[in-house]
Amino acid sequence: MSTSWQAVWDLIISPFAEFAFMRRALVATLALAISAAPLGVFLTLRRMSLLGDALSHAVLPGVAVGFMLAGLSLPAMALGGVAAGLLVAAVAGVISRATTLKEDASLAAMYLLALAVGVTLISRQGSQLDLLHILFGSALGVDAPGLLLVAGVASVSVILLAALYRGLVLETIDPVFLAAAAGRSWNRGWVWQQVFLMLVVVNLVAGFQTLGTLMAVGLMMLPAVSARLWHDSLAAQLLNASAQAAVAGVAGLLLSYHLDTPSGPTIIGCAGVLYLASLLVSPGGWLPHILKRPHRVG
Repeated sequence: MSTSWQAVWDLIISPFAEFAFMRRALVATLALAISAAPLGVFLTLRRMSLLGDALSHAVLPGVAVGFMLAGLSLPAMALGGVAAGLLVAAVAGVISRATTLKEDASLAAMYLLALAVGVTLISRQGSQLDLLHILFGSALGVDAPGLLLVAGVASVSVILLAALYRGLVLETIDPVFLAAAAGRSWNRGWVWQQVFLMLVVVNLVAGFQTLGTLMAVGLMMLPAVSARLWHDSLAAQLLNASAQAAVAGVAGLLLSYHLDTPSGPTIIGCAGVLYLASLLVSPGGWLPHILKRPHRVG
């Protein structure tokens, strides 16, 4: 094997070929890229980009309760996280309908309270290391049950997203038409939104072991926002977002392995680099915008 190929092998292939924990982390990250990034595209189209961040914080009390009851038990923490995320989203919706507050304002207040409660519960029950693990995750520490959870959530999410695709697109682009077509007997637009929010919460919970409750939303939103700079069509944005999330995941895992850095923040940092590059060179970015400006003739 030539020196150059040996260097490529040692840098890119060897970590995944030699270590099972790297392969598990790779599969989990790619599964999240396939399922979470397309949901981020829909969030941006619905002008609900901050909702993903709010829900990623909102799952923390449920994760904390699961941790207090069963320790670092993934099923218990995942179940608690799903319940807490859905509860916070529902309560925020009730507050917005019963008061003069908009849903984004009530959701912001709820997720801040949820974050404070979750951090307090984990700090009182566990160690500083437990708190850091739950908040920021450890992709390199994904075990077999964690991998099964992520793969299962990703598979179900992709299937449901494909089955609900036309309805979600219609509810996103023209909710008034969908409500009129559904009739008054059943507010179908509300049902689409609740199913969509459930998918978002479940994917955030699936990602918390790999990326942590604070970082999981990064793999959902950064590639999605970046994809909008490259394409106008929805299908292209969905594919681009998943591709960027996958590239960020692989690059982040390799950098984390070679540089001994935290895996979750490193993956999100790589997604951020791709986003900054898109801001510069994509069709909707800064350089093409500058080059298209008409030059004044003095």
